[in-house]
Amino acid sequence: MDLNIHTIEDYNRIYDFSTKDPEGFWAAVADDYYWQKKWDKVLEWDFAKADIKWFQGAKLNITENCLDRHLEKDADKTAIIWEPNDPEEHFRKLSYKELHFKVCQFSHVLKNNGVKKGDRICLYMPMVPELAIAVLACARIGAIHSVVFGGFSAQSIADRINDAQCSLIITSDGGFRGSKEFPLKNIIDDALVQCRSVGKVIVLTRSRIPVSMIKGRDVWWEDEIRKVETHGNPDFPAEPMDAEDPLFILYTSGSTGKPKGVVHTCGGYMVYTGYTFKTVFQYQPNQIHFCTADIGWITGHSYIVYGPLSQGATTLMFEGIPTWPDAGRFWDIVDKYKVDIIYTAPTAIRSLMSFGDEPLKNKDLSSLKTLGSVGEPINEEAWHWYDQKIGKGKCPIVDTWWQTETGGIMISAIAGVTPLKPGYASLPIPGVQPILVDENGMEIEGNGVSGNLCIKFPWPGIIRTTYGDHERNRTNYFATYPNLYFTGDGCLRDQDGFYKITGRVDDVINVSGHRIGTAEVENAINMHADVIESAVVGYPHDIKGQGIYAFVILDVSLHDHELTKQDILQTVTRIIGAIAKPDKIQFVSGLPKTRSGKIMRRILRKISEKEFSSLGDTSTLLDPSVVEDIIQGAL
Repeated sequence: MDLNIHTIEDYNRIYDFSTKDPEGFWAAVADDYYWQKKWDKVLEWDFAKADIKWFQGAKLNITENCLDRHLEKDADKTAIIWEPNDPEEHFRKLSYKELHFKVCQFSHVLKNNGVKKGDRICLYMPMVPELAIAVLACARIGAIHSVVFGGFSAQSIADRINDAQCSLIITSDGGFRGSKEFPLKNIIDDALVQCRSVGKVIVLTRSRIPVSMIKGRDVWWEDEIRKVETHGNPDFPAEPMDAEDPLFILYTSGSTGKPKGVVHTCGGYMVYTGYTFKTVFQYQPNQIHFCTADIGWITGHSYIVYGPLSQGATTLMFEGIPTWPDAGRFWDIVDKYKVDIIYTAPTAIRSLMSFGDEPLKNKDLSSLKTLGSVGEPINEEAWHWYDQKIGKGKCPIVDTWWQTETGGIMISAIAGVTPLKPGYASLPIPGVQPILVDENGMEIEGNGVSGNLCIKFPWPGIIRTTYGDHERNRTNYFATYPNLYFTGDGCLRDQDGFYKITGRVDDVINVSGHRIGTAEVENAINMHADVIESAVVGYPHDIKGQGIYAFVILDVSLHDHELTKQDILQTVTRIIGAIAKPDKIQFVSGLPKTRSGKIMRRILRKISEKEFSSLGDTSTLLDPSVVEDIIQGAL
């Protein structure tokens, strides 16, 4: 059966096939990949136990699909374009042949440094081609990579290293982001004070910032490459992996304080990211795909590295930020490389909108065919600006909904095929079966309804476990509603069956498209010596979508509140990273609690949104007068 989607009739036909015969559908999709050995069984699943297995018995290595299989016909095709932070620095292009060579070369480096199949490797690097090379080399050798975003603190890195028991770290002396330089190796050194499992640190030269190199532990990337070069042919046969072997761990915030390590596997993740990339963006040979994310997030894993490379695409990596050296940087890049597809976040779009039309002058954006949005729902005003100013009214916008746990895009328009509605994620991808349920888990049928978004049938990219704690995976995603995957999102399905995500319904805040657990931020705030207790909620933010609002009870003897606020912000930055800093801190005398001691965040959310008239019944609180005090402080 032809699975290519060119028309709405194709979509309807293929979607119907995918729901009536999901195993037949995904087997047909998987046939497009190279397998060392085909599967014995397509799918085995039990949502009650959070036990899902795809393509059992199959043997593969994802890098053979991302690299080797393109060498016969497309060896000289550009695989990666790298645009540096500084526009005056020279860009780099790597062909599939060059990328394959460098991945094999670095696979030898890993092996020479004692890495074995199944070892966990932490990567804390800037957005340079070597990050993609290192990720792919881990996959080629059968090691499990855990990429940590370069903005996280030493404590956050230590937590992730210790949870995964990483044996080796790959980092850089430093990195650049806009006008700032980040001392990545120094931050790793601070983290490693708490980490006993790490035996080696490989350090790439990027910023030439002075670093401490510890004898016997720390080695330079370039020195290790030279050792491999002296041995001639660097070819490195790809390690055979079972389809259900872990490919990577990626940590994400949960509703408890401890970050959870989402595990994705080799076979299902490969099939799902490649299929969704090709389908949603309607990727055509020789198009240039520019995903503006960082590889430290799932978007970078799936739509900078694995998805595009598995389809033989040209993927563009950008080291910098959209507003440096000015707010025209994205559009300079589109013009410079004649980008066909740009995939970015509503936060970036809203930020760039605020600069007006001046940064767009003299920028040729005529190469663009498809615009993408990721991380959070895009508001209508930003959608129309993106459509008119960037797409010139001729580029479909794919407003994609998905999560770290889903591995790839779940609900989205298909570029140039399915209808568009501003603010709506649109329709499910073939193979994805969403439903809406009420608070009791009963399905809400029909259109023009709202509820909690769940998925009733597994897809190949679904989370397999949370590293080292499978019960946490079951409890978080599969226990809320029996026999369903619960997304944690509220959702509206309109009269046409289009889905609109209405926001989180759990204790997680979506800041600039990145999920941050309220408990994680509260734990960091509470570590400040002068804080007695805190509660954190999300509130509407013009640029970020959601901001972080902290209600904090202080030791009553403190008088310099402004200095204390700065101290609290510094504490959060040290423990988690700048991304988790509260946007607003309000000092309060107490928090609204039930008689059992539970904080009523619903009330705090309403106060943060200045919706004082819709707080609901507060008479059941332990001390209702606390609410009035908080409102007075918020005015």
